[in-house]
Amino acid sequence: MKRPRDLAGNGLRVLALAACLISPAVWADTPALGAMGIGVRDLAVSAKFYTEVLGLETLRTYELGYLDEIVLGFPEGGGAVVVLMHWAQDTGRRYDGSDVKLVFYVPDPATVIERIRERGGLIEREATPIEALNGTIVGLGRDPDNYVIELIKR
Repeated sequence: MKRPRDLAGNGLRVLALAACLISPAVWADTPALGAMGIGVRDLAVSAKFYTEVLGLETLRTYELGYLDEIVLGFPEGGGAVVVLMHWAQDTGRRYDGSDVKLVFYVPDPATVIERIRERGGLIEREATPIEALNGTIVGLGRDPDNYVIELIKR
């Protein structure tokens, strides 16, 4: 997979990353979500959660002075990336993901729910079938900053 160049100073880092992760045949004609950024209290804790629980890997890190970021994606390069963002100098910033949901398609939602539980995470819904979705298995947990992690069986 082609990796993005560091485009320091021009503000196009995430755009460049998204463009490299999406096949040129797709992004040439079809709009797509390339990344979703979420504010986190502790970059190391959140990065560990997403790498250990969901299998994401660190693609890039940025120290921008006012903002630090870790860009996470799947090793296979599929799907949008998650950008963890932390404003170290902004002590008044609230990191409360209560109104945000990240949806992941995974082979076994119950296994991921168990990984969240093992780390003391809140489980809102065990991985069970949802009739309105034709019996698709769906589970809901929360990450260290209270963001909802929805797990849908692929």
